Amino acid sequence: MNGVDNRADIRDFLATRRARITPEQAGLPSGGGRRRVPGLRREEVAVLAGVSTEWYVRLEKGHIAGVSDDVLDAVARALQLDEAERSHLFDLARAAKPGRHAPSRRPKPQVRPSVQRILDSMTTTAAFVRNGRLDILAINALGRALYAPVFDDERRPANLARFNFLDPRAKDFYPDWNDAANTSVALLRTEAGRDPHNRDLTDLVGELATRSEEFRTRWAAHNVRLHRTGVKHFHHPVVGTLDLAFDAMDLPAEPGLTLTAYTAEPGSPSEDALTLLASWAATTSDTDRTETDQHAH
Repeated sequence: MNGVDNRADIRDFLATRRARITPEQAGLPSGGGRRRVPGLRREEVAVLAGVSTEWYVRLEKGHIAGVSDDVLDAVARALQLDEAERSHLFDLARAAKPGRHAPSRRPKPQVRPSVQRILDSMTTTAAFVRNGRLDILAINALGRALYAPVFDDERRPANLARFNFLDPRAKDFYPDWNDAANTSVALLRTEAGRDPHNRDLTDLVGELATRSEEFRTRWAAHNVRLHRTGVKHFHHPVVGTLDLAFDAMDLPAEPGLTLTAYTAEPGSPSEDALTLLASWAATTSDTDRTETDQHAH
């Protein structure tokens, strides 16, 4: 079998990136009058990238296999792609290369006991390990308490994207639900570019697209992002508002797994709420966390 037939994804990704850049942003004369398309025309991208219009039109139709890294870099610069988008373009090109790949189930990733011990040692930090599909594969007691509504769904592993789009409580749990939803979809889209043969991921995207119009419209936007650090806002059913800094770190020994840690600013109301949440966690059963651990091994 040849590479993934991802021509539609390539076409839509490049077209949506092109549509958002005005000639002025690209340093081109606007030409006056009404433009038929939003953003840049294909021939304008070709000029900026230093390639022929015919060649760029062919590229945007999805014929990307065999294109050199230098040319992809030139297209990325012309379209003003950020780091996540540039990586995504290279992932799409890699997936299109001929090779023998069929969609397959991935073996359940192993979260080593030592990683779980690291999580458990972080008593004032809510921390968990997830995969690119946004399954929570390991979590500490405070993280389990923070994400209690997510774990109310009996399916394991608990999945952040499924909670976001299929559980009506998500819009209360995330005060800025729109940003949380956009982030979930962008991370799944990024993973789909990186691992296009992952049938578990394809199944999840299919389920969400079938059941959620809000997911479908975001998926069609082809946005991708890196999610390394920032602030996330929660409205927890037990302790109320939490504004927590997050840091996401790849686990080099487990490719594809990310450890995310949430911390509160010292002396802030969120630190008080997190302390209260830790007390609440200590008095609740850890049955679900044990269950999560069992599914991770």
